[in-house]
Parts: sequence; C-alpha cells; structure tokens
Amino acid sequence: MNPDIQTLYAVIDATWPAAAMSTTGPFTIRDGQGGGQRVSAATTSGPVTSADLPTAEQAMRDLNQPLLFMIRKGDNALDAMLSERGYDVVDPVNLYACPIELLTTELPPRTSSFAIWEPLAIQRDIWAAGGIGPGRIAVMERAEQPKTSLFGRDANRPSATGFVAIHDGIAMVHALEVLTRHRRAGQGRYLTQEAALWAVGQGATHMSVLCTVANVAANGLYSSLGMTLVGQYHYRKLLKDPSE
Repeated sequence: MNPDIQTLYAVIDATWPAAAMSTTGPFTIRDGQGGGQRVSAATTSGPVTSADLPTAEQAMRDLNQPLLFMIRKGDNALDAMLSERGYDVVDPVNLYACPIELLTTELPPRTSSFAIWEPLAIQRDIWAAGGIGPGRIAVMERAEQPKTSLFGRDANRPSATGFVAIHDGIAMVHALEVLTRHRRAGQGRYLTQEAALWAVGQGATHMSVLCTVANVAANGLYSSLGMTLVGQYHYRKLLKDPSE
C-alpha cells in the first residue's frame, strides 16, 4: 500500500526543507531564500477566512518573496478565495509513489549511475544548466540525513544528476536533471533505480517522486516504472502585487 497524499506532503517538507518556517494565523509561512516555489509557498493547516489572507501576504512581503500559496488536497475554499483575489494557477504537480521493491528488481547498467554525497562540481554544472542554482543546492545541503545525490553517465560522459532524501521510511527524488544531449537515453530511469537501490540500503520502504503535470516525459517515465499517482497540488500566485 502506498502512503497517502498528506503523508507525502510531509515528506516534501522534510526532504526539501525551507530555511525557516513560521506560523501566521492558520498559515505556515516558508522562508525559501531563493530555493524555489516549494520552499517559499505558504500553506494552511485549517479553515481560512478572507480576513486571514492580508497577514499572510504581508509576511511573504517581509521576506521579499512573491505572494504564493500551495494548494493541497482539501484546500478548495482557499483556492476559490485566492482565485477571487486575482491569484493565478501556477505549475500543477503530480506526486507518485510505490513500494520500493518495484524499483529494485532491475539494476541500472554498470557505470551508468552512482549515489554520491557531496555532489561533484560537474553535477552542480548540470543542475545549473537546467536552472537549478545555488538557492536549490542550499536546500539539498540543509536537508537532514539520510540523503544523497545521484550522478548519471552516458557513453562515459557526465549526463544527469538528482537528489534523494528519506523521511519516515519514504524516499523522495528531487531536482532530477538530464543534459539535453543525453535525453532519451534512459538516464531518468537509471537514476530513479539508483535512488531506490540506495534508499533500500537506508531502510526505506517506499519511493516517491514529484513532477509538474506539464512534464509529459517525466509522467510517462514514472508510470512506466510502476509508480502510482497518489495526488496533486498546485500553486496560486499573485503575478502583480497591488501594494507595489
């Protein structure tokens, strides 16, 4: 049986952590420090009224961050409220999971993938080529152990990289990036299998991943590996802050 979506939301927070989190009314405010939307979006843990929103918005302004909320399962009322205030839907995301043994029956080719901590300079270059810069590297560095990076090689050349960490027995892959010239060569599959092999050695029972709904190739990959769609989330972002 797979973990439920609420469990996976907790795994995201633990394996891809914000620099700091604080509570403002019913909202959790994240200080992302340039680490991207996942570590900068506000979330709610209970019912919200329109009177709660201005304080949350000001808390994000105080951090010099965009006005951004993550909309998770059960947040329908907040979603509608933000829509009425002019917030746009941004980057719907799918979350997949499976028992980890499904990914360990087939081994990646020898010398095609490795688990390495800390990441090599060439891995940082591959991430940078895909727009994953220092702010996101800092997220990986502050994630708690167990964690590792993933390094892929294709035709004896560096080709791909990724990151995986474990929370409560569930491993989650983040920041999987394949150089353009090495795509369609199985690198995503091999690094996901490498992540599972590493995670089994750390005692993990399940593997999970997340990718945008728009990333057709990644969604196809995870489905082909036998992973199951557990749920989704999306963001609501105010593209033009009226206070500016």
